[in-house]
Amino acid sequence: MLRRTFSAGLAATPMLGALPRAGQAAEKVLRVAMTAADIPTTTGQPNQGAEGIRFAGITAYDALTAWDLSRGDVKARLRPGLAETWQADPADRTRWTFRLRQGVAFHDGSEFTAEAVVWNLDKVMNKAAPQFDAAQAAQAASFVAPIASYRALDAGTLEIVTKEPNANLPYKLVSVFISSPARWREVGGNWDRFALNPSGTGPWRIDKVAPRERIEFVRNGRYWDSARIPRCDRLVVVPMPDALTRAAALMAGQVDWVEAPSPDIIPRLRQAGMQIVANRYPHVWPYLLSCLPDSPFRDVRVRQAINLGMDREGLVALLGGTAMAATGMVAPNDPWFGKPQLALRHDPREARRLLQAAGYGPRNPCNATVLISTSGSGQMQPLPMNEAIKQGLSEIGINLRFEVLEWETLRGRRRSGAMAPENRGMHGLNNSLGSAEPSALIDAVWSKRNPPIGLNWGWFSDPRMDDLAARAEVEFDTEKQDSLLAELHAGFVDNALWAFIVHDLNPRALAPRVKGFVQAQSWSQDLTTVDIA
Repeated sequence: MLRRTFSAGLAATPMLGALPRAGQAAEKVLRVAMTAADIPTTTGQPNQGAEGIRFAGITAYDALTAWDLSRGDVKARLRPGLAETWQADPADRTRWTFRLRQGVAFHDGSEFTAEAVVWNLDKVMNKAAPQFDAAQAAQAASFVAPIASYRALDAGTLEIVTKEPNANLPYKLVSVFISSPARWREVGGNWDRFALNPSGTGPWRIDKVAPRERIEFVRNGRYWDSARIPRCDRLVVVPMPDALTRAAALMAGQVDWVEAPSPDIIPRLRQAGMQIVANRYPHVWPYLLSCLPDSPFRDVRVRQAINLGMDREGLVALLGGTAMAATGMVAPNDPWFGKPQLALRHDPREARRLLQAAGYGPRNPCNATVLISTSGSGQMQPLPMNEAIKQGLSEIGINLRFEVLEWETLRGRRRSGAMAPENRGMHGLNNSLGSAEPSALIDAVWSKRNPPIGLNWGWFSDPRMDDLAARAEVEFDTEKQDSLLAELHAGFVDNALWAFIVHDLNPRALAPRVKGFVQAQSWSQDLTTVDIA
């Protein structure tokens, strides 16, 4: 339920009047309202989850590999980034060679080389390096976890050696962004000063940074990929966690683009001529469940019960059709879905039977505490959604208590895992997660991938699942890997390791003058194609 009127939301946005207006001083300015409560960090390895990567990662920075975001009709595929080619040595699958793109310059004019990549890996992996940054290292931990060593073979060639054979390294590197060593030295080797005057190689250059207020970007007219030089002159990104406030700002002409508009206000936005765009993408909104001894979810019957007690279609209706019911981590048409025996559905009678078999009943209800957020990347409308879930589950005998956190705080609690002292007494965590690449599935179930290096938040452990995960990680044949992942996902669902709830359809509301946006089937989106008419 929305707690404030749309008019109240409109009244709450006077500070936005200072934002550059589209067309001001003959500039084309795209102004975006994101869902986070603060701007992402701008040092190169952004926080604020995938939304941070979308607005402060791939905008100003590049990685060795990248997602192809040019199409909306297929799931985004891997493409070259700062590396033109990469290959694992057939004789030693731990040894990778990356041939780097030539002629690329950082925004400060310095040259991109293999040595710059080594410097950036040191900043998140080598605590003895002067440029090591604990904040960036925390954000990059799961992405660089497979890496054992790295070195520049020459200015245009990089070698990375993994701890074990890992077919998924190129996917991991999509989110490891390259900052300018020259700029860092120029600002006295201080990341706080770098954050105010950043330098990457991306299609946008960060021009102004105002913490908790905005990031302003300008077009990088010398970007190495001429096809992706931005069509707008300036991009302004503002944090706006309240959905009503975002919609009011769009209606008032203070922003041109809002993430995750509230379903309640979408009809009003359409009536006003706003564009509502959505698309499926590899994403799920689950509860990660603790399997530790103090958790009721240590019993697979209770995990299955919470999955059968979820009224997913009711949530889809609550969201105005901007989500679809989940039957696993991935959708049934995904090659990784497999053939799970447990059909996820709303079946209160079976849920009660499972709870009774696990020892719960009217005199002994199942009590659980779940960490949730007020907003955040891919979280949709987490407060009303969780309240609806709580009410529905109470009818089958599961009583939820919520601990409500700010988004980035929640992400920190996810990275620390259920066994961390700060998570003692927490039995679940509601964190939207992607499933674009194999490691997303492997890292969720493998007992070797407990936080902070993986997604196995609840410390689940099963020898058969471990064997499948280990085999999938070292399978370099795509078809064979897909088959293993399908078997792994089926076991994931049957073990009800998570409460799989809904898949977000990633709705956005755009002003009528916004043109050229292609909504990719990805958590990342390409803003370089966007124009202001």
